[in-house]
Amino acid sequence: MTINTSRRGFLKSAAAAGAVLVVGVRPDGALAASGSRSMLTPFVQIGSDGSVTAIVKHFEMGQGPSTGLTTLIAEEMGLTMDQIGYDFAPSDPQVYNNTLFGPMQGTGGSTAMANSFLQYRQAGAAAREMLLQAAAQAWGTEASALSLQDGVISGAGNSAPLGEFVEAAAQFDAPADPPLKDPSEFRLIGNPDVRRLDGAAKGNGSAMFAMDIVRPNQMIAMIARPEQQRATAISVDASGAADIKGFIDAQILPNAAGVAVFAETTWAAMQARDAISVEWDTTNAETRSSSDIEAEIRAALDAEPTYNVNEADMDAVRAAVDGAETVIEETFYFPLLAHAPMEPLNCTIEETAEGVILLHDGCQFPTIPHGAIAEFFGLPFDKVQIKTVLAGGSFGRRATPQADYQMEAAMAFSLTDRSRPVHLVWSREDDLRSGQYRPAMGHKVRVGLDTSGAIVGWEHRIAGQSILKGTPFEAMLVQNGIDFASVEGTFDSPYQIPSASFGLTDTPKATSTLWWRAVGHTHTAYVMEVMMDMAARAAGIDPVEFRLAYLTGDEADQTRKAGVLKLVAEKANWGNPPEGRSQGIAVHKSFNSYVAEVVEISGTPEDGIKIEKVTCAVDCGIAVNPDIIKAQMEGGIGYGIGHNMRDQITLTNGVVDQFNFPDYEPLRISDIGEIEVHIVPSAEAPTGVGEPGTPPAAPALANAIAAASDLRIASLPMDDNGVFFA
Repeated sequence: MTINTSRRGFLKSAAAAGAVLVVGVRPDGALAASGSRSMLTPFVQIGSDGSVTAIVKHFEMGQGPSTGLTTLIAEEMGLTMDQIGYDFAPSDPQVYNNTLFGPMQGTGGSTAMANSFLQYRQAGAAAREMLLQAAAQAWGTEASALSLQDGVISGAGNSAPLGEFVEAAAQFDAPADPPLKDPSEFRLIGNPDVRRLDGAAKGNGSAMFAMDIVRPNQMIAMIARPEQQRATAISVDASGAADIKGFIDAQILPNAAGVAVFAETTWAAMQARDAISVEWDTTNAETRSSSDIEAEIRAALDAEPTYNVNEADMDAVRAAVDGAETVIEETFYFPLLAHAPMEPLNCTIEETAEGVILLHDGCQFPTIPHGAIAEFFGLPFDKVQIKTVLAGGSFGRRATPQADYQMEAAMAFSLTDRSRPVHLVWSREDDLRSGQYRPAMGHKVRVGLDTSGAIVGWEHRIAGQSILKGTPFEAMLVQNGIDFASVEGTFDSPYQIPSASFGLTDTPKATSTLWWRAVGHTHTAYVMEVMMDMAARAAGIDPVEFRLAYLTGDEADQTRKAGVLKLVAEKANWGNPPEGRSQGIAVHKSFNSYVAEVVEISGTPEDGIKIEKVTCAVDCGIAVNPDIIKAQMEGGIGYGIGHNMRDQITLTNGVVDQFNFPDYEPLRISDIGEIEVHIVPSAEAPTGVGEPGTPPAAPALANAIAAASDLRIASLPMDDNGVFFA
């Protein structure tokens, strides 16, 4: 059951139907509870009819928090998954903030479960204790003599559904520290048979995605954008669209970054946008081609780094490498990549009768567009509301520091008389040609080995386009000039590598850059794991044993990373592939989770590589929903492999060359034969799963190709650098 009402609407309907118990937190973060007329911001709402609703503060783009957070409440309240629904929280950064992000509501960095695990369990446990207290009072017994199971309170010779005690429970104060269930009592957490709550609605088409929003009397807006980023509109001639049925108007956006084309339907808006004529000022536009950008990055790698990331003695490290018995050196290049979610960007904006600006959006970081829209219209924060609905993928694209597409909608809306809602729609071509991209990056690594094959020095330089610099996050997340999104997964690797230095140089941005699924780990894991493989083979040591030699510490980073490495090697029958097949391995820590993968292939790069099987081991702490974890590992593996097999965004004189999926080809189901996922049993706090499956996937494939053919792939995509896929 999925409930898609607003918070205000729920409380109003619940009050009309009968009593309601709301359990959540006060502005100071303390647990609290009250009845339906409370201004309390809830995590769980219980009606006198027995209905229970989890209020999910994290955005759902397919990664599963609508099920995961609901599971936590259901577990503590003794419910089955059929007895609880969910709704998405309103934009309220004071209470629904992501505690790992600071005073901001948002979903990203694979933090949803890590941030909310205790919050939602405590809210469910508080609701349970209050209901038991109310029942105990009604039956003249002790609450400790009662239990709540499957929605029924029983004990001391009595039994009744929990709804009978909602009104009385709402009169109690929420316990400050309610007892949580011991893991031995879990029936839902860790149960592989628990399935997604949103699966049926997505399957039958009733789920409400952002693109599905249709408001009364709405019009469609599409934006005509310049081919080169940073060009601006000077004038627009809409006469060519005058005869298109449904065309309404075309006006330059207030920031001149594009022209809003209004129409009654999406098709009419597309036709009209093609028919208008826009004069662009390209004085400050991007004019470089991909070859220029790559040359800049490679030149930066050959120069001394601007930043010493781990503050190592770079001269001493260089001397250690220079004096080594064997030196392995490689330069890597990673092109721009698009996020390419199946649902292109879109949102709907309207003004309510009360003068509130309401945004309907698959909103990943609500606080950012909420504040930006309020500032743009000159409104107080409480005069803007955001209704979050499902989104058909994001991979980071909807987490924009500038609220780019939401502000396009706001600016387009401001050009109207605001009497009609405006539904902004991006096309697939807009997404690929005018979007924000995983930045182009380069790495240059020199590794020295002694006579026994042990590492004696690791000199590592990184250059590329910063994601965070020039954004509102720079002040908070860039330290001493270093954008850690560019270097994460290198200097902080769990590998205990002696005499290592990591340097960073920023290069000019060619396009708008943005975090992409797993952010910096998407290129750093590739370099670290390909270099570890190259070093192992140069040393004549098995790649698994070589890696384990640098994971001998007794800290969690080493033991857990070694644990998934050993498990995946065992499950994949490492070193003994079927005849005609080759194996490659990679292991990486990202978002506090540890993932190891073995890719098994057949064929050769010249005749065609076929990915026969991927075996994955993941340690993400307590596995709340194993079924979702497996799905996320499978999706992350496919995402990492598919983009690195054949995708890139290239520029010619500043214009993006790719248009649609024929020339930016998504992974096909036939590309990977089988994926097998093994979850490490753990009592550690849950960590991320939405992104950690992606980083090891491409290097494991690259290492398998090298095992089959001695071809080392240092520039991506693979099919542009000597590899044919069958």
